[in-house]
Amino acid sequence: MPRQCYRNCYAGLIAAFTMLPVHAGAAPVIEGVVAETGLRYWEWNSQGVLFRLTQRLPDQTRAFFLARGFDAESAELVATQCVFQSMFRNTGSKGSGAVDIDLDDWVVEANDERSRLLTRGKWEAILESSGLQPAAMIAFTWSLLPTRQSYQPDDYNWGMTSYGLAPGMKFNLGFTWRHNGQLREGMLRGVECPPDIHPEPGSVQ
Repeated sequence: MPRQCYRNCYAGLIAAFTMLPVHAGAAPVIEGVVAETGLRYWEWNSQGVLFRLTQRLPDQTRAFFLARGFDAESAELVATQCVFQSMFRNTGSKGSGAVDIDLDDWVVEANDERSRLLTRGKWEAILESSGLQPAAMIAFTWSLLPTRQSYQPDDYNWGMTSYGLAPGMKFNLGFTWRHNGQLREGMLRGVECPPDIHPEPGSVQ
């Protein structure tokens, strides 16, 4: 499947963003660089949730999936769709209630256009004709942040998220969650897809 197929072939998967979230004042967003790797991260920590995106170089993703049974073409397709290592956590105190997320509701804004994340279900459709073995697809599915998840206080998990954008592109991410049934929202602005560079082995963990 051609690398650029996503935008044209899967435009029908993009839904209109129609939510009525609860607005709370601007939250502090931390931007920084991981000292050991030089890769950038963006972190939201407010309203009882912590959400962090850390750049993941395409070479890291290529190697990860080639080692799990992907052919070179499929690994290349995934690696060049703006992949981040992601962490989501309910930072509320004991008894404060669950936080629920649905990644299909999150919105990517880039070049004056809106799109959605490439979640587990969307990737299954994209890779359906790739001929990947079931074991490779299972490893891929479990590497991604769950599309829908409920987090009790202090629960968290890690996983990859991908945004269907070219290496180096910048975007804003509007994300939402429900706390005790109430819809809330956050925004990470100026997030930069990891560049397709090739550092020396050992310089990026």
